[in-house]
Amino acid sequence: MLDRVAVHQTRLRTPGLGLDAKGVALGAKGLVLLPSLDRLVAFLALYTRQSSLSDILRSLVVEVVRSKLGAREVAFTCAAESSDRLDRVAEVARLAGGYTFTGTSRHYVQYRDAGAPFGYDIPQIVPGDAALALYHTTFSQTYEVERKVDLRALLLRLQPHLDPTAGREPGPRWILAEYGLGPALIHYFVRSAVDAEVGLVEWPPQSSFDDAPVRRYLFRLNTVPERMVPLLSSTPGLGYFVPAAPGAAVEMGHRHPVNLRACPVFSDAGLVLFRGRAEPLDIARLPAFGDVAAFARVELRKDDARLAPSSADAVQPDAVSLALRLLPSTEPWRAITASWIRTEHMPLLRRIAYALGPDTLRKVRVAFTAEGAFLRNPTGIEDIPVGEFFREIHPGLYIPAGYDAVPAVAPAVLHRALGSPSGQVLFIARTGRAVGVPQEAFVSLENALLEAQAWTPIAAHSTGLTTALATDLPEVVLTSVGIRPLRDLAGDPDPPALPSPNADADDPGRLTR
Repeated sequence: MLDRVAVHQTRLRTPGLGLDAKGVALGAKGLVLLPSLDRLVAFLALYTRQSSLSDILRSLVVEVVRSKLGAREVAFTCAAESSDRLDRVAEVARLAGGYTFTGTSRHYVQYRDAGAPFGYDIPQIVPGDAALALYHTTFSQTYEVERKVDLRALLLRLQPHLDPTAGREPGPRWILAEYGLGPALIHYFVRSAVDAEVGLVEWPPQSSFDDAPVRRYLFRLNTVPERMVPLLSSTPGLGYFVPAAPGAAVEMGHRHPVNLRACPVFSDAGLVLFRGRAEPLDIARLPAFGDVAAFARVELRKDDARLAPSSADAVQPDAVSLALRLLPSTEPWRAITASWIRTEHMPLLRRIAYALGPDTLRKVRVAFTAEGAFLRNPTGIEDIPVGEFFREIHPGLYIPAGYDAVPAVAPAVLHRALGSPSGQVLFIARTGRAVGVPQEAFVSLENALLEAQAWTPIAAHSTGLTTALATDLPEVVLTSVGIRPLRDLAGDPDPPALPSPNADADDPGRLTR
């Protein structure tokens, strides 16, 4: 049996357990005990439906534990930080069939419920060297850790569920084509005037009998015409994927059991394609993409002297090419995902960096150039209020926020007019000048921000304590002061002179002898 924590109770027996501002018994960590891995998946699916794991992802540890009887269970551990967060975890765990505990290192006691609003405390600690000791109102058990479970590997092992309504909304899409179907699909997009980009992906050979890597074409489309959806989603050899999170996409008509957008465990530099009836495809790094218009068929006319105009009759038509300009726009700002910090504003960035949160430092990517610093964040750059803000109008193409490009051509046409450079991120300044930053120059802000810290070694001396102990201590002796206690003091060499008998006779306040 456990003891209920009373109001204003200050002494607790559970190691590492304390009271928060609300008086709730809370340790440094929270632990959820689940009976199996499928219950863990149910817990993740329920929790990510309304909350994100980004706040607890750094402290999240999933382990398979074994009791003394050999029963294997799953322990889900994270930083508690506050009772509000652990209340949410406890509610979801209760729904998934698990138990919630709180503690610090090895001993965990049952977290509060309706029977004990301020939590529980243990009357006596169970002796032992087990890795975990859990105390519940119905049981007390010790566990040993058998192995750890990687959350990313667990998500890759989960097979998507069939959902005919998934992926029907408009938006960007990924198309994966087998190597033999890639060229035909490229020409199909060119003939249909579809704005698409294509790249070639390679994987290692599937077996030792194959001497060549596995190659597939990967297409990236901002929008897919409605008439093409049945063809692209039902043709054998083609995979139609809907982005589910940065760095992850799920096959159309299927839904992953866990909300991948709330589990930021995939890198946006790569891509994981979850297929419905096959193993997922993991692309560690996205390939170089190019516009499909570059693969259009080229035909050369034959030279015919009879059709060639003479130099006298040839008239050069006037050029109609226009220079690119940027004009202020009256539309509200939206999708502000990049900024350009000039060189003279770099000291301000250094001062603001001290106030940035860990999520912002982790998500923002920065590139330092001679023109200044370029910052990118797919979720918004407003957390860093310095520099000139930019919005992305095309993958890898940015223009200043509050401005529109004139002539009002499509973003893809503007990107082609700039040469469609591969591996470059283009920024167009307000003056119309365009600069390019290599894609590989962008690194995480938290890795590029902190400079190397210096430290100084201090030598320790073992003789310091011996010298201090060898020093003689002074003795204090109390004796009698004697009859003349002030005999050691010297007399005044110049005593004051006595006043004259006749001096100041008229002064009534002066005494005479």
